[in-house]
Amino acid sequence: MAVSLIVSENLYPDAPYAYAAVAEGAGLVFTAGACPLDPSGKVVAPGDIPAQMRQALSNLTEALGAAGCTIGDVLKTTVYVAAHSREDLLAAWAEVASCFGKHPSPSTLVGVSFLGYRDQLVEIEAVALRDA
Repeated sequence: MAVSLIVSENLYPDAPYAYAAVAEGAGLVFTAGACPLDPSGKVVAPGDIPAQMRQALSNLTEALGAAGCTIGDVLKTTVYVAAHSREDLLAAWAEVASCFGKHPSPSTLVGVSFLGYRDQLVEIEAVALRDA
């Protein structure tokens, strides 16, 4: 089984990782954690969890699209929030629920101390199934 690493031209080009990987034959797609980065690699909306989650979801959607998938193909997500309270988690989750709408795939929501980029408050990764 071959693995294809996916890098989208519409996302930050200097990330030190692929945005998704596809297990050819099985059709499984694994995304990297989608961060709230603009195309130049800057974290958007410091301090604003909902705005950051919307950007991360936009980036996730782009990575999925580059791998031949949509939100409707997602099997599972993991959402990370640098949270000070449960309200922070719920603010991030409200954006995820809005994006996924009628496709509420299984998900894990995790509060963490901090994330990789300065001012980053959220990150979301997904596993999806692409038609082979």
